[in-house]
Amino acid sequence: MPIKILMPALSPTMTEGTLASWQKKEGDEVTAGDVIAEIETDKATMEVEAVDEGVMGRILIPEGTEGVPVNEVIALLLEEGEDAAALDSAASAAPAAAPATNGSAASAGNGAAAPAAAPAPAPAPAPAPAAASSGGRVFASPLARRLAADAGLDLSRITGSGPNGRVVKADVLAAQASGGARAEAAPAAPRPAAPIAPGAGPDARQLAEAYGIPFTEVPNNNIRKVVARRLTEAKQTIPHFYLTIDAEIDALLAARKQINDAAPEGVKVSVNDIVIKASALALKKVPAANASWGEGAILLYDRVDIAVAVATDNGLITPIIKDADNKGLAQISSEMKDLAGRARQGKLKPEEFQGGTFSISNLGMFGIKAFDAVINPPHGCILAVGAGSQQPVVRNGELAVATVMSSTLSVDHRVVDGAVGAEFLAAYKIIIENPASMLL
Repeated sequence: MPIKILMPALSPTMTEGTLASWQKKEGDEVTAGDVIAEIETDKATMEVEAVDEGVMGRILIPEGTEGVPVNEVIALLLEEGEDAAALDSAASAAPAAAPATNGSAASAGNGAAAPAAAPAPAPAPAPAPAAASSGGRVFASPLARRLAADAGLDLSRITGSGPNGRVVKADVLAAQASGGARAEAAPAAPRPAAPIAPGAGPDARQLAEAYGIPFTEVPNNNIRKVVARRLTEAKQTIPHFYLTIDAEIDALLAARKQINDAAPEGVKVSVNDIVIKASALALKKVPAANASWGEGAILLYDRVDIAVAVATDNGLITPIIKDADNKGLAQISSEMKDLAGRARQGKLKPEEFQGGTFSISNLGMFGIKAFDAVINPPHGCILAVGAGSQQPVVRNGELAVATVMSSTLSVDHRVVDGAVGAEFLAAYKIIIENPASMLL
């Protein structure tokens, strides 16, 4: 009996994903550990490794297919001695399969078996014309629709190979290459604006079309959708309040120069690395700020894991420096460079960006003086760090010039009281202004 390869759950929050690409094609030999596909999850694009050995017999879900439920059968693997005749019966039986103990479940890049979710119906194996759906409606992925529109193709004339005859990217590209499915030219006519529902806010697309404002659509990937949902939930459910403190960083900048001058080749400590270390040490001094809200109890963490916001082309992600208070600046710098680089490539493992106990967002490199960050649940706090700038200060009754950096702590008032937040910032300021204290 062919082995069923299932859509894996590559993160605890993943319920569906996009099958970005197949790395093996039908007829290819597959050994355990081979990368067989790339899956776009709710956080990143991740490689999926085979758990079993055999020959890739049939691919049931084409690459580019969006919204594939976790645990759905995506391909069939022929075991040694089996021939292609066994595929038809296995494909027809696919909807009933997908128990959690099935040995065919693919795994994430770390080789661990992916957790199984509830069984989901498998797609119909035979492609059908896209327009055969009810009422002549064409079922197609957003990417396929955009590609067809750009190429001037009529989706209703393209045969879909996706689930239930859905038109996917590969179908559009095939139709474009063959020169078929060209849409017939029709006289241009003004497109009426869709009515805006009473009581609803103005829709950007509707307004742009109504007033003839040109625009380009950039489809929302899974990462951006999840970030949008989580931040909306954070602002709607978490009672934020904000505390800001200024710290003079001339001593920090001088210490950083000394560290980098003495560091071995390839090591370059940044201000952000020092902020990570200072925050971690301040959390050890004020452990009540290293906490999360729970309906039954507040969680006070015994370890300091700092999640650092990194901007990528696909959206925001927060790789984690674990046990940051016990690591030196060189190690923090090295880990941060590695994590940020792989975050931008979409190559982080789930355990490298999920979890953490405290967040930092630094926009100082863009010249932003100060800002308020949105809390990254379930963390109780996030520290927003601005740029250092020379400002007049008063010392011993005399005017002087110092490099001052503003840091704003966004606080979940259910978890951390104002006095605790202020105590944390006071400890943080002492460390920032006296970097030698990191050695104590």
